Amino acid sequence: MDWQAHRREAHKLGRTQEHLKQLVYGGNDGIVTTFAIVAGFAGAAADGVAQVGGLAVLVFGLANLFADAVSMGLGEYLSLRSQHDLYRARRQSELEEIANDPDHERMELFEILRQRGIPAGEADTAAGILSRHPDIMADMMMTYEFGMSHPEEDNPLISGLSTFLSFVVFGSIPLTPYFLLPPDDRTFLLSVIATALALVSLGLLRWNATGERLFRSVGETVLVGAICALVAFGVGWLVAG
Repeated sequence: MDWQAHRREAHKLGRTQEHLKQLVYGGNDGIVTTFAIVAGFAGAAADGVAQVGGLAVLVFGLANLFADAVSMGLGEYLSLRSQHDLYRARRQSELEEIANDPDHERMELFEILRQRGIPAGEADTAAGILSRHPDIMADMMMTYEFGMSHPEEDNPLISGLSTFLSFVVFGSIPLTPYFLLPPDDRTFLLSVIATALALVSLGLLRWNATGERLFRSVGETVLVGAICALVAFGVGWLVAG
């Protein structure tokens, strides 16, 4: 069994937990962004000033959905790639500092260990042992001096794809009623209900993965979506008015 498989089994980490950030980030943004289009058009048509057909809602909604999904997926990919490059460059610099000035780096590690509550004698012994293993020492310095965790487990391609798929899957939900029904008040109401259910589902996904309180996980997710939807509806109403 490889180390990553053992880690997942030992800590009971599933795929949902490993990619929770991408799923929640992409899914929430997809729901909110797409429903903002629907709510904006609904707000514009509220006073009968701008009559917008269902085809227009779908065209703008789908265009926005896929454009933003690609943008967010690529953004996640490039962000993680940049983090990987920065980590490798900073770690290589740390290895060079350890090689060129081992006493200074050993003293830095000693102080780090002392600040974390290890007695001076034990900290000195540990720093002396670790200074004979530059790779391990560099990893510790990266974590405790620079606050940078090893990015080996974060696959930029998988993370970017997870963000993209989550955005598309959740973001398509507010548009679903407009594929099936004519654009009227009932269709908009169904879109509101579908959006609320999608936000609740995303909150439940977060709750299942993190073990946080159910009310907090679901409530925060729904609240953020509701605020964005109200803003979009209000902007559409103001523009039309």
